[in-house]
Amino acid sequence: MPDEYKKAYLSLFNAVTDALEALRESNYGQAAELLKQGQIQAEENFIQAGEDGQ
Repeated sequence: MPDEYKKAYLSLFNAVTDALEALRESNYGQAAELLKQGQIQAEENFIQAGEDGQ
């Protein structure tokens, strides 16, 4: 997996895992927030990779 995808994938995967746990606990607001933050972090990782010339 190219490096520019790896960091974004891993951060998003971890957010999804955490969100699934929140859903199991019926904490829907937290699950939504975790997914939103995971999406933001993945996007920032792609942007940073582009700025670094990777």
